[in-house]
Amino acid sequence: MLRKLLITAVLCLDAWAAHAQGDAPQVEGEIRKVDTGNGKLTIRHGEIPNLQMGGMTMVFKATPEILARAREGEKIRFTADRVDGALTVTSLEEKR
Repeated sequence: MLRKLLITAVLCLDAWAAHAQGDAPQVEGEIRKVDTGNGKLTIRHGEIPNLQMGGMTMVFKATPEILARAREGEKIRFTADRVDGALTVTSLEEKR
């Protein structure tokens, strides 16, 4: 029973993540700080339309997988959204 619940939860989270990434536009930015201990990224970014936010430098929550790929000073494209009320990076890629 617990196994079925966990599988269902994972599938729901995957579907939600795919939906969130599809709705949020990619934004260009630069990683200023990676704080793996607190699960946060500081990013200088351009306008984030889906959050009605102008360009600025601010802190976002991020998953351990995203944090593991992030490097300070790296130019990036990312998506962000509100997850459980917190501003969160939902995808991240190096800008080429």
